[in-house]
Amino acid sequence: MELIVAVYDDWGIGRDGTQPIALSADRKFFRETTRGAMVIVGRRTTLDFPGQKPLPGRVNVVLSRTLAELPGFTVCRSPEEALALAGSTQRAMVIGGGTVYRQMLPYCDTAWVTKVHVTPASDTFFPNLDEDPCWTLAEVVLSGEENGIAYEMCRYRRACE
Repeated sequence: MELIVAVYDDWGIGRDGTQPIALSADRKFFRETTRGAMVIVGRRTTLDFPGQKPLPGRVNVVLSRTLAELPGFTVCRSPEEALALAGSTQRAMVIGGGTVYRQMLPYCDTAWVTKVHVTPASDTFFPNLDEDPCWTLAEVVLSGEENGIAYEMCRYRRACE
């Protein structure tokens, strides 16, 4: 399984349920990388989706202990249930938020991380893979600048079991 996340220099990923700073280059990278995949997302993160609707061109799975149903989404009650469902598809990607990333990270072997070189105030953080001996930076896929903000799209690989 894979995950995709945009992080700031302090590995913050959001504040009040949304990204304080979002780059169009990262949104495009997200769309292209997740297209055709099963995406696993938390209930709160679905509230930040355009129109609060499922993402088109993907199988949308929401991980929630409280939802009975959500139109356009398959509801899974536990990480294990989401993992079992992911096993039935060619490609599954965890797309947030913070709680879902923490729950699903142990099952992931690839992390697509966009590093956005600013540090807005965040209340949600992703584990710093640069400091985790079980993860290695495999490649910088793309780098650039948008609106004066430098960024890199990186691929990390799990280095230990």
